[in-house]
Amino acid sequence: MLLRSPRTALESTTLPEPRPQAGQLLVKVGACGVCRTDLHVVDGELSDPRLPLIPGHEIVGTVAEVGADVDAFNVGDRVGIPWLGYTCGTCAYCLKGRENLCDSARFTGYTIDGGYADYTVADSRYCFRLPSDRSDPELAPWLCAGLIGYRALRMAGDGKRLGIYGFGAAAHIVAQLAHYQGREIFAFTRPGDAVGQRFAREMGAAWAGGSDDASPAALDAALLFAPVGSLVPKALRDVAKGGTVICAGIHMSDIPQFPYALLWGERHVLSVANLTRRDGIEFMEIAQKAAIRTSVTPFPLSAANDALRALRGGALTGAAVLTTT
Repeated sequence: MLLRSPRTALESTTLPEPRPQAGQLLVKVGACGVCRTDLHVVDGELSDPRLPLIPGHEIVGTVAEVGADVDAFNVGDRVGIPWLGYTCGTCAYCLKGRENLCDSARFTGYTIDGGYADYTVADSRYCFRLPSDRSDPELAPWLCAGLIGYRALRMAGDGKRLGIYGFGAAAHIVAQLAHYQGREIFAFTRPGDAVGQRFAREMGAAWAGGSDDASPAALDAALLFAPVGSLVPKALRDVAKGGTVICAGIHMSDIPQFPYALLWGERHVLSVANLTRRDGIEFMEIAQKAAIRTSVTPFPLSAANDALRALRGGALTGAAVLTTT
């Protein structure tokens, strides 16, 4: 599925099968998650995407061909392809282990063609091995919702009482991880979303309510997955002194003006920027220990526009996933 210009529907088209260059893998796509970042790209909220573009960066597939100089993977291996697709390895950020901030980074489904396709190519250094006991659609959300959620959870430090704002693909994975770690979860959904609140409780939340509700207890940290800037001052009201508000999306609407008193008390506001390969390795390990399960709604690849509309309209519980079989 091809995006020719922002704010237009994806087009179904036939392109030549890509060929792997040195260091790359040709991957036959089994499933590709539909992430809110895809929606931001399609809706023109992220600037300068590669156009025309094949979106999608939560890719699960099988290696169909191995390029020269690849030793880590073989034909037939099952792999996952995440958002981070390339870094320079030489800038100050990369040398300090902060490759997620690399100024020359390239991103799958944004500046590199992604997984809304039957085949894709990827730099083998940025691919992950995946567990064999789960289906492709079940694993697809791990490749971004899981990874970004895990990075956001790490930023919460050792906080025991966590608020999660926006209970979609990332949140339902994070809630399970946090529950596994013995933390207490408070979930904030769209006001009046009884289905989403019930889902949050099923995923381990101790309390679930609307984003217009005050937290029933002071929070150690707040994780914002909803791209709604007005939730930042709301979350600052909910966290205790010394607490942290973590904005986990790549795009967010403008944060409204708020009084300094909300920030005072050594509260912090942080953003999550992309991910590192170390995040991926750590997450894959802990996700298996925690027996993370994903709630997915499958769509055929040809129905990618329908999946994006469902995500945009808040009609999904968990994650949407495109399947090629």
